[in-house]
Amino acid sequence: MTDAVGSLDTPDAQDEVTESKKARKGGKRGKKGPLKRLALFYRQIVAELRKVVWPTRTQLTTYTTVVIVFVVIMIALVTVIDYGLDHAAKYVFG
Repeated sequence: MTDAVGSLDTPDAQDEVTESKKARKGGKRGKKGPLKRLALFYRQIVAELRKVVWPTRTQLTTYTTVVIVFVVIMIALVTVIDYGLDHAAKYVFG
């Protein structure tokens, strides 16, 4: 007799329990000492930094100029608002 999954004579793959495999603790990291893991970490950092597309000198100058101009404009805006609120508070509270 068969059911919707298959034959009753053959068990499903999920029903089989394999206890011969024991779960390893730590995986690949568990085998290496802390100094080897640290060295691997730094090698991976260097490898990632080599993939970075660094800006050219002109791009860097342009970006720096844009940031400095933006910061100066924001400082001026906050100064004007602060000055205005200061005079408004002096007017209201005498």
